[in-house]
Amino acid sequence: MSEPSIRREVLPNGLRLVTESMPHVRSVSLGVWLTRGSRHEPEAHTGMAHFVEHMLFKGTATRSAEDIAQQIDSIGGQLDAFTSKEYAGYYIKVLDEHLPLALDVLTDLVTRPAFAPQEIEREKKVVLEEIKMVEDTPDDLVHELFAERFWHGHALGRPILGTAASVSALDAAALHRYFAEAYVTRNFVVSAVGHIDHAQVHDLVAGAFAGAGADGPPIDAPPPSPVTDILIRQKDLEQSHVCFGAPGLPQNHASRYAGFVLNTVLGGSMSSRLFQNVREKRGLAYAVFSGLSAYRDTGALTIYAGCANEAVGELVEVVVEELRRLRREPLGGDELRRAKDHLKGSLMLGLESTSSRMSHLARQEIYDDRADSMDEILAGVERVTVDAVQALAGSLLSGSNLGLTVLGNVNGLEVTREQLAM
Repeated sequence: MSEPSIRREVLPNGLRLVTESMPHVRSVSLGVWLTRGSRHEPEAHTGMAHFVEHMLFKGTATRSAEDIAQQIDSIGGQLDAFTSKEYAGYYIKVLDEHLPLALDVLTDLVTRPAFAPQEIEREKKVVLEEIKMVEDTPDDLVHELFAERFWHGHALGRPILGTAASVSALDAAALHRYFAEAYVTRNFVVSAVGHIDHAQVHDLVAGAFAGAGADGPPIDAPPPSPVTDILIRQKDLEQSHVCFGAPGLPQNHASRYAGFVLNTVLGGSMSSRLFQNVREKRGLAYAVFSGLSAYRDTGALTIYAGCANEAVGELVEVVVEELRRLRREPLGGDELRRAKDHLKGSLMLGLESTSSRMSHLARQEIYDDRADSMDEILAGVERVTVDAVQALAGSLLSGSNLGLTVLGNVNGLEVTREQLAM
């Protein structure tokens, strides 16, 4: 009997390891994932999780920032990281023969950062410029403004980058404290995909994390209560940026596959209702799409469009009418079939590389403590019915569940709650 290609286990120190063997490739994608993100940081230190991610690349107890860059470049590796609302990821892609070095570098980053005072001050300047970039990028800024309003008073509504004031106030003591409490083995998921042997990866990981802290204090992450109101912010722009949002589904909700189909039909593809009716038929926007944000305990269905300043009123009418139609009219059989086939095709194409499969396995482990096979995921999509999609639309798009944020040169624009009512 052949060995399963996907293997998972929990090490004695609480670290979770998940691997997938792909014998036909020569690469390995390896990630160390932290089950802590910006929603888990202290409010007084907004931006801390993201800042720590930056600092881990600025040197360790045994490697300078230049050493890290040279070692990865010398083996042709690709090293990167990110911070999100609920987790952070540090990942590298290398040839299979360089797996031991790749793991050694990653482990060094996440267990032995230097946090040199002069590097902290230098990196503050970098992050402050990153914050300014968001203010100067309106399609990013409108989503920040929407999230702040939609998750008002909750950690999910705070910017991942932090604010100029909160980042400027960070110091070495606060960074050390956050790192010691969050970067412990019980909060780590190691994911590896490619030309690998699970037993070898297990031995390397067990040795690399042998000296790491095992546990930290529990986190207080209460669920939010979405606020669906209207924000219109005047900004001197050539184009207005519009973001709609309604409460969505959390990560593991039983109706999540129906949610994927609903989003695909609404604005998740070029044949979607929004793309066809807003862009193709009326020419109201160059970019228009919907998306799903799913967290452990909540979620959001959002729609973004960029349009001429004078077209915002018409755009709002068209989008709201599409949402009402989705709620009151069942999908046609052909439309359901197209949405399912689009979803299945994009899922399979998106998981052809070792790096995308590595990220997929890690996220499943973070939220599910298990790894679904591709066959299980495709079967979940295929089980979705017309009735399931309409029932979900009726649940999510009801009453005054729709919020709106507009950013642009729209002085005098008024949008009422009645205009957004479902």
